[in-house]
Amino acid sequence: MTTITAPEELTLANGSPAASGWSLSTTALHVNHGSFGAVPVATQILQNTLRAHMDADPVAWFSTLPQRIGAVRREIATFVGSDPDATALVPNASAGASVVYSSLPVTRDLEIVVTDHGYGAVTMGAERLARRWGGTVVTAHVPLNATPQEAHDAVMAVCSTRTRLIVIDHITSATARLLPVHQISASARERGIVTLVDGAHVPGLYANPLDGLDCDFWVGNLHKFACGPRGTAVLVAPGELSRELYPLIDSWGAPLDFPERFDSQGTLDLTSYLAAPKSFEYIEQHWGWDTARTYMSSLADYAEAIIGAAFSEETGEDHSVDVGSPVNALRLVRLPTGLATTHAEADALRDRVVAQFGIEAAFTSFDGIGYYRLSTHVYNTASDFESFVERLVPLLIEWGRAAQSARP
Repeated sequence: MTTITAPEELTLANGSPAASGWSLSTTALHVNHGSFGAVPVATQILQNTLRAHMDADPVAWFSTLPQRIGAVRREIATFVGSDPDATALVPNASAGASVVYSSLPVTRDLEIVVTDHGYGAVTMGAERLARRWGGTVVTAHVPLNATPQEAHDAVMAVCSTRTRLIVIDHITSATARLLPVHQISASARERGIVTLVDGAHVPGLYANPLDGLDCDFWVGNLHKFACGPRGTAVLVAPGELSRELYPLIDSWGAPLDFPERFDSQGTLDLTSYLAAPKSFEYIEQHWGWDTARTYMSSLADYAEAIIGAAFSEETGEDHSVDVGSPVNALRLVRLPTGLATTHAEADALRDRVVAQFGIEAAFTSFDGIGYYRLSTHVYNTASDFESFVERLVPLLIEWGRAAQSARP
């Protein structure tokens, strides 16, 4: 068996741990960056300064805000690798999907195709759209270990002549795998089907993720691996359908073209948009994004190996997971049988772990099997996941056995 060694932890220029650039509590164990992210202190300071300016001179602030949003939008598009003239700023990926659902021209009896890996809020939005128009949502089952070709074929196999929209994850939230969005979008284009790609986890994890991607809409969060302030995401719409897109809140920018109409959002606090590039610059200046991505992936390799081995040593079972197309900084480890068999149980397990032990971890469920979804960032170290093994693995095994005994 190949031994996976831990990467050397990252430090700041003065030799202090990378984590000192963040304000994360030192009494909690943060091994779930992928859910809510974490914002560098430097970005927090900038955002607070911007808020102070907003509150000191609100008339001056809001009368010039659209121009500043337009300028920062171009910076953000450069980081994501999108065309600034096809990129709007939205509060989060789900909001971007909601914009598409509310603006997309549709007909009655439409059919929308999603997968069983889809993010719940985005899938529910598709279901609401279908209900409004007397349509249906068809769910493609994609096996967890499906190859890119198998995943593509599973999605396209359920499309019909009634299919008007495919909603597909770039990186799946619950199952931490890549889906072949380039291939699916190309096949959809050939059939005249619109595609919405949910890239919520992608910005920061991969450089230029939109290269060669011929989809109609792409949404991505900047508060996750890009470490921007929460409430910052992009909606990319490179084709003619962009003309149909309007913000969820009507404002004075409505007569403008896309994406400028999204730059005017009344009196919303948009300091998160203005401060977001500071996070990109912070990581680039201290380590460089290529180094950061390599570190996150290497640390995920190590964490996945030691946690899976710790479970297996006690249970005698294989806790490794074949996800078909793994993600560099997001991984799955199978939990002991009986734990997190549903989405509700997974959330309850997360809440129990953070409340009782101060361990911020993500647990997910797919096809009735529970998983620990680990995620890494530059501030994480091998000791974080070694602590997870020492403090939590024995308890999870114990809870799993108890859950099995309690089931009829």
